Amino acid sequence: MKYLILLLLPLNLLAQTQPTNEVTDEQLLKLYEGLRVADVSDGMDMVGLMDVGLMDPEIAPLWKDINDFKHQLVGIAFTVRYVPTQRQENLGQVPREEYKKWRDQWYTNLSGEPFIEDLRPGHVIVIDNADDGDTGTVGSNNSMIWKRQGAVGIIAAGGVRDTDEIIKQEIPVYMDYLKRGRGIRPGRNELESYNEPVVVGGAYIRPGDVIVADGDGVIVVPREQALTVADAAREEKNIDMAARRKLYEELGIPVDFTVEEQK
Repeated sequence: MKYLILLLLPLNLLAQTQPTNEVTDEQLLKLYEGLRVADVSDGMDMVGLMDVGLMDPEIAPLWKDINDFKHQLVGIAFTVRYVPTQRQENLGQVPREEYKKWRDQWYTNLSGEPFIEDLRPGHVIVIDNADDGDTGTVGSNNSMIWKRQGAVGIIAAGGVRDTDEIIKQEIPVYMDYLKRGRGIRPGRNELESYNEPVVVGGAYIRPGDVIVADGDGVIVVPREQALTVADAAREEKNIDMAARRKLYEELGIPVDFTVEEQK
């Protein structure tokens, strides 16, 4: 009942009354719904967090939907780290069945995804894998499995393959495109940790931090500052939206959802 009442409060009142460590993921997602990276960056400035949380511009959307903005995302960070393997294994030419057995054992024991059952609706999977070379840690298959679990998108330092299919599947992915990977994980990388702090695009991300991503890139909001930042960002967005709506009217541009007031 307490959280139901909180969800009915005005956003700015919630930000002023509720300690961040007692706010649910669902409440945070509601607070950040519709906010742009630019709004959040402005909000961070307003609360004294200038130049905090912005990822390097090289971490950019794999694809864009300019009609409905389906590439945009707001979510809660779920962190994963893959690292280059130090195991020197050269199978050479072996029977196909022997290779497949080795490959499957590597996935099972060294570079798997034991975190899948921990994924929840609203999670953004943030992958620190900048150093594992030409390795496709993310692909068209596992990205859909993560989506099925409720993940709203993926942020990765690199290591994404099957990019044509991921785009067609409309799974929001933000990455350094020049570091996309083609090879499979076996023989190349290992799972180092998950649900631990990581660094992607020069930004420090902890599990539970708020992630906002759009055509401007990716920003990370420290969870303990998430309420005050959301309130400041909403104020900035409302000012900008009102000014843009007036210009729409002056220029005779049909009103669209980017200038419509949120209810």
